[in-house]
Amino acid sequence: MIDKNVVRNLVDEWLTDKEYFLVDVMVSPDNKIAVEIDHVDGVYINDCVELSKYIENHLDREKEDFELEVGSAGWGQPFKVEQQYHNYVGQPVEVLDDSGKKVRGTLKSVDGRDFVVSVKEKVKVEGKKRPVMMDVDHQYSMDNIKYTKYLISFK
Repeated sequence: MIDKNVVRNLVDEWLTDKEYFLVDVMVSPDNKIAVEIDHVDGVYINDCVELSKYIENHLDREKEDFELEVGSAGWGQPFKVEQQYHNYVGQPVEVLDDSGKKVRGTLKSVDGRDFVVSVKEKVKVEGKKRPVMMDVDHQYSMDNIKYTKYLISFK
């Protein structure tokens, strides 16, 4: 089986001096390699092709055959790395916390592994008879949630 760290090192070499970042590398027992990269402005197919060729040229099919897929981190898929959070600040996201509570709001800020999502909620305000819709900030740690993902809107 092809070593995942070998593939990761090849991707890291290709990424040097580029604004792309690595999201994930997966290698199955039957040598199906999947590489996900991302960029703040999206991923161009030509760059996926270039990375794919780079990896293929540095692995020996004669020694060990493999299947290779290089692509971008999918929209609407859970974030896998911290850089994805930074890329989506100001955008709508969905968070599923460890207790199973799902919230939808705007990713407001990221600080290390912590992030804040601003959610519109009805809040009881003193002196008012009815609850008022307000932005309420919810703080999370990337280490204590099930997932965060970008909410695609077609409005």
